[in-house]
Amino acid sequence: MEFKHKSVLLDETIENLAIKPDGIYVDGTLGGGGHSYEIASRLLEKGRLIGIDQDADAIAAATKRLEPFKDRVTIVRNNYCNMDVVLKELNIEKVDGIVLDLGVSSYQLDTAERGFTYNVDAALDMRMDQRQEITARDIVNEYSEFDLYRIIRDYGEDKFAKNIAKHIVAARQEKPIETTFELNEVIKAAIPMKVRAVGGHPSKKTYQAIRIELNHELDVLKESIDMMINHLNEDGRFCIITFHSLEDRIVKTGFRNNENPCTCPPDFPVCVCGKKSKGKVITRKPIIPSDEEIEENKRSKSSKLRVFERHILV
Repeated sequence: MEFKHKSVLLDETIENLAIKPDGIYVDGTLGGGGHSYEIASRLLEKGRLIGIDQDADAIAAATKRLEPFKDRVTIVRNNYCNMDVVLKELNIEKVDGIVLDLGVSSYQLDTAERGFTYNVDAALDMRMDQRQEITARDIVNEYSEFDLYRIIRDYGEDKFAKNIAKHIVAARQEKPIETTFELNEVIKAAIPMKVRAVGGHPSKKTYQAIRIELNHELDVLKESIDMMINHLNEDGRFCIITFHSLEDRIVKTGFRNNENPCTCPPDFPVCVCGKKSKGKVITRKPIIPSDEEIEENKRSKSSKLRVFERHILV
């Protein structure tokens, strides 16, 4: 199956990156190469693009798609949280722009054997990086009832988290839960029928929770924002596209803390903590997709783009 992923908020992201033709840019979530293609096409021979992804299928697809620009593109299989290591190995200290698109790609959702979707029966997998040993099956069958409840409550924001965890534990005592449809049945049984009739798919929030836990998505994001901002040149831009409130909150807080890191009590006449601003938040409110984009690509509906611009105080 071809790696297809329609890049969300593409024009808005490219515009906000304010690309310099001879600049250095990093796409930390390369995917099918949609954002990278637009960046690379705006670079001249001195410009450079580094694409990072942990998914082997994404690497193969993006390599093919970016073939016309191979003289200025370097593709690395890794996680964006290791961007400092990747840049060091390439002898790059500072870059002019970074983009992260945190959505699961259409390819990952639509390829049944990847086990990301509740719409097709497949083995419970959900690994972004298939070199990882632990899969969604391990979480579903081995986590304690409390830990299942915790991740479904915190990462899925599902008010039936307690009941879903209880049903999963009861079901796996009969036999291990192996497939997406087996898990769907368990979740369905845990949610009242009148709620199922009006809400979206009953499994949606639980699948989101398991995927986030398995791939450490929120931890990786939280721990990487400061490091990536430190790698930006003066006026360098950092664009992050999120797809749910948990990610958006982390980005909003991370950007705000880099703009105003002072920890002094508000009644102090002068700052004594010595923490200096690293730049400014360009997007006071997140940029959201147009009605036309949502119409064209339903998966863009929950997306939000936030932008940070680096300023180095001396």
